[in-house]
Amino acid sequence: MDQIYANLTELSYELQQRTEAEVRFDQVSRTLYATDASNYQIMPIGVVIPRTTDDVIATVEICARHKVPVLPRGGGSSLAGQTVGEAIVIDMSKYLRQILSVDPEAREVRVQPGITFGQLNRHLKDRGLMVGPDPASGERAAIGGCIGNNATGAHSILYGMFADHVLSMQTILSDGSVVELNEGHSAGRAATLWEDVCRIVDANQDDIRAYWPRHWRRASGYNLNYMLPDAPGRHPGNPSGRPHQPNLAQLVCGSEGTLAVITEATLNLMPRPKMTALGIIQFDEILAALEATNPILELNPSAVELMDRLLVELTRQQPQYARMLTFVEGTPEAILAVEFYGESEAELTAKLDRLEQHLAKHKIGGRFSRAMSAQAQADVWGVRKVGLGLFMSIRGDYKPIPVIEDFAVPVETLPRYMTDILALAKSYDTRLAIYGHASAGCLHLRPLINVKTAEGVQIMKEIGEAGAEIVFQCGGVTSGEHSDGLQRSYFNEKLFGPKLYQAMRQIKTVFDPDNLLNPGKVVEAPDPIQNLRYGANYSTIPLETYFDWSDDGGLDRAIEMCNGAGVCRKLDVGTMCPSYMATQDEQDTTRARANVFRALLSGALPLNAMTDQAVYDVFELCIGCKACKSECPSSVDMARIKTEYKAQYYARTGYPLRSRLIGNVPRLAKLAAATPGGLKLANFLLGLPPTKALMRRIGLTEERQFPRFATETFSSWFQQRPQPLNRAKQVLLFNDTWTEYNYPEIGQAAVKVLEAAGYQVNLETQRECCGRPLLTCGMVEPVKPMAQRNVDLLLPYVEKGWPIIGLEPSCILSFRDEYPALMDAARRDAARRDAGCPDSAHPVTNAKCPEILGGESFSCCGLFDTQCRVKDGCAICFVVYFELRLSASRKDRNARSWRCTSGWSG
Repeated sequence: MDQIYANLTELSYELQQRTEAEVRFDQVSRTLYATDASNYQIMPIGVVIPRTTDDVIATVEICARHKVPVLPRGGGSSLAGQTVGEAIVIDMSKYLRQILSVDPEAREVRVQPGITFGQLNRHLKDRGLMVGPDPASGERAAIGGCIGNNATGAHSILYGMFADHVLSMQTILSDGSVVELNEGHSAGRAATLWEDVCRIVDANQDDIRAYWPRHWRRASGYNLNYMLPDAPGRHPGNPSGRPHQPNLAQLVCGSEGTLAVITEATLNLMPRPKMTALGIIQFDEILAALEATNPILELNPSAVELMDRLLVELTRQQPQYARMLTFVEGTPEAILAVEFYGESEAELTAKLDRLEQHLAKHKIGGRFSRAMSAQAQADVWGVRKVGLGLFMSIRGDYKPIPVIEDFAVPVETLPRYMTDILALAKSYDTRLAIYGHASAGCLHLRPLINVKTAEGVQIMKEIGEAGAEIVFQCGGVTSGEHSDGLQRSYFNEKLFGPKLYQAMRQIKTVFDPDNLLNPGKVVEAPDPIQNLRYGANYSTIPLETYFDWSDDGGLDRAIEMCNGAGVCRKLDVGTMCPSYMATQDEQDTTRARANVFRALLSGALPLNAMTDQAVYDVFELCIGCKACKSECPSSVDMARIKTEYKAQYYARTGYPLRSRLIGNVPRLAKLAAATPGGLKLANFLLGLPPTKALMRRIGLTEERQFPRFATETFSSWFQQRPQPLNRAKQVLLFNDTWTEYNYPEIGQAAVKVLEAAGYQVNLETQRECCGRPLLTCGMVEPVKPMAQRNVDLLLPYVEKGWPIIGLEPSCILSFRDEYPALMDAARRDAARRDAGCPDSAHPVTNAKCPEILGGESFSCCGLFDTQCRVKDGCAICFVVYFELRLSASRKDRNARSWRCTSGWSG
């Protein structure tokens, strides 16, 4: 490797000259690709983001000449370290995401590797088709990664593995040659590969038939058994419906980029089910749920999923997901979600009736419920699929570690397997996080271990080895869907035996004689306790912070809550992360910001790189919407982390004029309003060419029109109007800067609504700006006295039981998210009470809007941006930009668009 690094400049130059790809060899870009969703961290040599297939071909060929390894990567959501390594990472996900062709009659689709599973299936929906195997990470998992992993998901009992549906693929071999792999005996390099592979398989066919793992739910090793039509270890139901024929594409499926780089793939498609329904069964014991699985399978469900008590407890702690727990009563030790397909609601009802009768007959389970509607089913699947992220939301250094998380056994041995695994966990005095695919015997079990200690690292290895022995005794495999990577390749020689493992080595040599394709995976793997992201030698640099991060255990722990799962790479669903949705660049993900800040604190990047432009650029496009706080299962508050970063950055560089201007908009507005004719004059000045020239000079685009000021402030209107007196119900309206100076009609509408609901509306005229504009610009210190003053002013109203109503979500959320970390302990609790947070003891401030406003006496509607902070679970962020309907005589109900002002409020 020393020679490689000596020639990096030459390699980078050649890649830039011969390709149209984005070529990134800087330290920050490499850091972004040093981790995935696994335990591991390895700094890559460089990153290439190809725009075309020709870019991929040229990259592989150039790297082959320089003897530099390459590593193809999709969404980087792999859980076993498949997509980290000392290589040139080729990121397929930004540009190579096209659907090349769809043939509904043949039930086939041809795609590039960068498109996500979720995007592809949404495209196919109108045709009544879909890709069958459905990984839970499908919204961010690239199809290339699904093929590389031999992925599957909850419906594997119907659809098998990805290898069962890969028909052909265009690949690039380690020397840069392009080869189409399929069932045929084509000429050239493909024919040579076919002959060499068949020779190896023929020489080992007796051992394949005799010793190949019998459990079909396997993502370990190379698929030698797929080259023999009658070999064991395949799904018994032939899920694709096509004849079993030797196919090099299916051999490469599951190889994790170690045999070839995939640039196109043809996949088999399945009919989309017309209707589905779920039966939900609660259990008092995990083992009882596993013992029930085999009898339930007699009814031919489409899926049987397991969730444990810990998952339910963690879900209840996350407001975004807690509302989905409509299907759970109490706190059961285990839940089985049993799904059926059907042609009609009547058919599904009959199937659930039969399930309920079957359970009663066999005395299985406790409470039984049904999820028939689309929303009810979405709630169940939402909780199940977010399981990993919720488990990783556990605070502290003890985390659910994926050392045995993908082991799979035949369903009939599940109770025995779990009994032994529970005993193993007890022997190490650790708790297990348990969820997964009971229908296929693939449970994701994660022991809570602190791998930041030498003892924890050793425990991880010992549990892995002991767990593997239990799996082998139960006739199982060490990977059921998440593949081998750095975590489990270590087990492959034991799983397959020395002869078959040697055959896999030979396969690797045939495809990749110089070991340049993602080396160290599947075969010839390092010890699984090497290259850990956190290990006994991991430490962080003490940093004097602007926020108090003690609730998180420190700034480093807050950042480490990002586990790399990549939920922030969603594109067509949800809100997180809007900057990535716009650019589709890894650099603009929430994950990237956490990775870079963690690298600064851990020394992977020098701390003085804090002010490097490349580091600043990673944070720059974060718009502070807090979608991550609500949609990230680990509740990573990147908006606050970004504010901390900016404060650290500007403490070293000084604040630019643009930040000073934007941060002090409330102060400038207040000054203008205090001057006779000041607001009109401000509007006049804002329209002048010199003002626009100044805006350009300080970095504000001409396309952005500075908000105009209203000619009359909201508080002036409020004081001059006739007010109802002596009403029993009192409410305090927190009028933000936006409402006060720019759009007073928002406040006016709020007053009308509240008074119509019977409230006496009050203003606190001495309150300060919430400080949000300053925080957005990283100017934290000036906000501290403002926050303290606001908390002191508002606390008496809270103690009197008055609701505090905010019109601007980002403004009020400052009380909940930022204020507690800016003041002493006494005021911290007061700030939370002011904000009406979930842990507040005050019932009124936690009331939902209908409860405050009288619910049945009115109806209202409104529109808000998907990036709006009102989605962040704050009950009292009451955005009033709608019309009230007080009686039947008033027929019209006008909804007006309200634009989130995020960083501009105050």
